[in-house]
Amino acid sequence: MNPMPQILPVRQQAEVVRGILRQRLEHILPSAMRQAGLDMWLILCQEDDYDPVFKSMVPLDTWAPILQMLIFYDRGASIERINLSMTDLGDLYDRPWKGVNFPEQWQFLSGIIQERQPQCIGVNTGSVQWAAGGLTHNLHQQLVQALPTAYAGRLVSAEPACTHWLMTLTEEELQLYAHVARIGHWLISQCFNAQSTTPGVTTTDDLEWLYWQRSLDMGLELAFKPFFRLIRRDSRKPNYPAGDKTIRPGDLVHCDVGIRYLRLNSDNQELAYILQTGETDAPSRLRSLLAQGNRLQQIYMGEFAAGLTGNQMLANMLGKARLEGIPNPRVYSHSLGLLLHEPGPLIGLPWEQESCPGRGDVALDYNTCFTMELAVEDLVPEWEGQTVRLSLEQDVKFTRQGCQPLDGVQTRFHLI
Repeated sequence: MNPMPQILPVRQQAEVVRGILRQRLEHILPSAMRQAGLDMWLILCQEDDYDPVFKSMVPLDTWAPILQMLIFYDRGASIERINLSMTDLGDLYDRPWKGVNFPEQWQFLSGIIQERQPQCIGVNTGSVQWAAGGLTHNLHQQLVQALPTAYAGRLVSAEPACTHWLMTLTEEELQLYAHVARIGHWLISQCFNAQSTTPGVTTTDDLEWLYWQRSLDMGLELAFKPFFRLIRRDSRKPNYPAGDKTIRPGDLVHCDVGIRYLRLNSDNQELAYILQTGETDAPSRLRSLLAQGNRLQQIYMGEFAAGLTGNQMLANMLGKARLEGIPNPRVYSHSLGLLLHEPGPLIGLPWEQESCPGRGDVALDYNTCFTMELAVEDLVPEWEGQTVRLSLEQDVKFTRQGCQPLDGVQTRFHLI
């Protein structure tokens, strides 16, 4: 069994995250603002109700009490970064105010804006990407009241800047992401083995709690609640109670799981087959269906091209897969990184295989990551001709070298 991948102590994690954040502020922030046409960007939020973008712009070891104000101003040669709050963010930001008088805090903000005279002030009121909509109605009202009328009229949505900031990763993040993906795969292997799964005894609920507990024991956060489910031949279902979750010989077990480490999310779907007496592998048609899923993965990666929207890539992927005879291909892929389901181009949804207005209209750019989430479906003769859908999901990166898996793909069933 593969050894457990290294997990850094939390102190070292904080050091790594701070170093990456510095790179992001110096290299990704300027392009995010300039592509969005912003000369100032305001991020306002409050304790226990943090803006999603704010959380990605502060160090790991940050306590952010009361009212938070981050101000970014494009001076041409560089982006000025101002922290106008009670929060200590170290040398990543200038900190001109260290008071506790909150009306004074708003006055300081107004003064900073009037001194710099920005023409286009971005605020996080996005309508398509939910991660770009972190400014509350209350704080928006207070901001408008605090500003002179001329500047209040210059407020615009910073959604394009939020999208670029959140979906673009540094070279160091991309290198670390392969390690995060490896951890995710290792955790799945800890569930899909004979030591953790006893046919006739272990349930899918047991595996969900096992995955969750193992993650916590390793000091990891979950990206989302883990899911394990049975795929069972219909002819055997009458032999067991309705809603039976006990894993039995001849079953497929499907998982959908992910962790968050160093602020990067993993998201995987893999499959295990429970061997019956005398079997050494899964039935032939299930194996060939998995191979068809692997071919769909190759088609998926081959259709990535900078500048295409999610809707365009979806049409290209499905069109090619159908021409090749891939059985009932479906693609429902999303960007991945600092957030689980946002904010890059959406490539289909499980219930929408034609077009996803808004999120599907976002264009692809380099140095981004995605979940290669898709499915194939066909008849399985060994299961009395039953239709079986295999859902697969692996994490990939898109760079100028193309689209590639972060840590490989599943080409064989986990066998138990």
